[in-house]
Amino acid sequence: MIRKVVFAVSLLTIASGESRAADLTDDVSEEQMAAGRSTIKGRVAVIDGRTLWFANRRVLVRLAEIDSCDLPQWAFDPKATRPGNNSLAPVPCGAFAKAWLKRTIGSQVVTCSLAVQGYSDVASGICSVAGRDLAHEMLRVGWARLITPFPSGSGYFEAQSHAVAARYGMWATYVLDMAEWRRKAVDRTVGRRPLADLNLLSERRSEISPPFADARRQPSRRDR
Repeated sequence: MIRKVVFAVSLLTIASGESRAADLTDDVSEEQMAAGRSTIKGRVAVIDGRTLWFANRRVLVRLAEIDSCDLPQWAFDPKATRPGNNSLAPVPCGAFAKAWLKRTIGSQVVTCSLAVQGYSDVASGICSVAGRDLAHEMLRVGWARLITPFPSGSGYFEAQSHAVAARYGMWATYVLDMAEWRRKAVDRTVGRRPLADLNLLSERRSEISPPFADARRQPSRRDR
């Protein structure tokens, strides 16, 4: 029988622009302690496609091993143009990622197994609701991508591979790699215009979605 102990994890959280210390006290097994993990449970607010806010604990938790578009980030539909001009139709990939995660959770209780990383403003964890792994769900519908070549989550790689092949979510768009977007985007407010991200795409360093490869396979001339 596993002896239960009380394990206090002190995290820094952001509230009203200031960092505040918060202690998490949950029952944790010796195995979890050895693995450096703790557990948190409760209802959450969805911040974006990979971040949850546990208001009862005042803790931010980021879904481990995945990334998604930030809220102000735009992607572009390669098969659609905006009415009245020839520019690509913008796709609010950050807003869509948040909306899907919010829809998946609803008002249900979320349980997260947290990696204890010392003092940090955001914890990292494997989170689930009603037995559904939230990271897996985001990968499955194509609104998140893996950030590790060797995921620990069961079925993570297969879920992403299927979403890419089926062109679900952001995989059907021209989308800038999230890490590259964060390095280059100066304006990260929710009022960011699509044109700003279209300009970033023109000077991209990496191409993560299939439409880029499609464009490169197109003939340079179509008159013969």
